[in-house]
Amino acid sequence: MELKQSQRSKVKVKLALQGPSGSGKTMGAILLAKGLAKGDFSKVAVIDSEQGSANLYSHLGKYNVLKLESPFTEDKYIKAIELCEKEGMDVIILDSISHFWLYLLEFHSSIPGNSFTNWQKINPLEKKFMDKVLQSNTHIIVTMRTKQDYILNLKDGKYVPEKIGLKAIQRPGIDYEFMIVFDLDIKNFASSSKDRSQLFGKSLPFIINSNTGKRILDWCNSTMTKNELQIKVSECNNMKDLTELFNKNFEIAKTIEQDFVTKQKLLTDLTQNKNGSNN
Repeated sequence: MELKQSQRSKVKVKLALQGPSGSGKTMGAILLAKGLAKGDFSKVAVIDSEQGSANLYSHLGKYNVLKLESPFTEDKYIKAIELCEKEGMDVIILDSISHFWLYLLEFHSSIPGNSFTNWQKINPLEKKFMDKVLQSNTHIIVTMRTKQDYILNLKDGKYVPEKIGLKAIQRPGIDYEFMIVFDLDIKNFASSSKDRSQLFGKSLPFIINSNTGKRILDWCNSTMTKNELQIKVSECNNMKDLTELFNKNFEIAKTIEQDFVTKQKLLTDLTQNKNGSNN
């Protein structure tokens, strides 16, 4: 047993996209994967339980598709993930994992006896699946359907029904398992409901593209935390080092941009004062 200081290391992102039908989950996942794979679609695989919907976006590039058939058991998902890992995929998309949860609910309802205690037979299956996802040494993106509802919005003097997404069709609290969770609306705009990268927390709703995936990849590959970067900024004593520090840690640096601006002003003032005294 040994107590060590926390240390940032390269990570493989585990990311979830959730939204109603038509919100752009599959396309968003594919574009994210393109950025995470540095544009190399040959390193991207979609494990498709959505009746081949992944093939609808083949115009984006030649990624790989593995189609799952019902029943959508944990073992099928796990074997599919292991196959993608063996083939050297950098990014795996599970589209979607809601089918797995629906399978578990159906399995639970088929077990005779006490409904509450029967969850003891279901929970290990769900844990086995999530352990595989979270422990995989690849970037994994999952999509989750949300239960649909409608609200009335006033438009041109008339109330028009608009489809919205609600709770994900998954076990409660599933979003806590992921590093980043994007919520998509029916207009394909994304916002983050969870963001351990701190890249999107204060962002306005946006359309996902491959650059979104590249930003996440840069964060995954960074070995410096936000707090560590702030310390490095305070220690810089010339503009060259400050600029290099910003460029090498671009995505995290943008989250503390004001620290760089303040330090830049301080260094500029010091340089001007020094030059003034020399004159």
